[in-house]
Amino acid sequence: MNALFEASSYIGVVLSLLAYFIGLALKKHFRSSFLNPLLIAIVLVIIFLLFGKIDYDTYNASAKVLSWLLTPATVALAIPLYQQLDKLLKYRRAILVSILTGCLTSLTSVLLFALAFRFTHSQYVTFLPKSITTAIGMALSEEMGGNTAITVAIIILTGILGNVVAEALSKLFRIDDPVARGLAIGTCSHAIGTSKAYEIGEIEGAMSSLAIALSGIFTVILMNIYVLFY
Repeated sequence: MNALFEASSYIGVVLSLLAYFIGLALKKHFRSSFLNPLLIAIVLVIIFLLFGKIDYDTYNASAKVLSWLLTPATVALAIPLYQQLDKLLKYRRAILVSILTGCLTSLTSVLLFALAFRFTHSQYVTFLPKSITTAIGMALSEEMGGNTAITVAIIILTGILGNVVAEALSKLFRIDDPVARGLAIGTCSHAIGTSKAYEIGEIEGAMSSLAIALSGIFTVILMNIYVLFY
């Protein structure tokens, strides 16, 4: 099986997409937010690699096309953002304050956990970019001495958690405003959470897309300050 993956440049793509489509089918059938397609796909791929005795590097080499699509997919979120330009201008002050507050909360929570559990500096900077998109988070973690593999895992887990609980938390705390919901989801759980925001509504999705971009910018700036605290 390992030889098959080594001989093909795209079999990893096929496996990843097949696992994701299975996740979509399960979510559609059972209609449960806890059945996140990405989480299901991750579990299925891991099981397949373990039982097939396939090296991760071999699988990754045959699935790298999907990684290349990450950046253009993020950029494409600008389209619905443009369609909601009037709302962006109307709520610009509230939007900036909300996203900045979310970024500060995310970074401060990591700092407090680092102090409580006595993280090393490397572990601390590995967790700091947990709430921003993978492309930016990986670059920041690597530049500041973190473990990029763990950073990616933490970013994905954060996004999945946001995707799963976003709607329930909005109902629990009676957050009915679509702008507020979208900003909260995008700031906390980046692109994976944004996919949930689009399921909730068009405005939520557009605001979440904006939050991805701005929270990335704010986090890049603020991380250079927070690394000095620990």
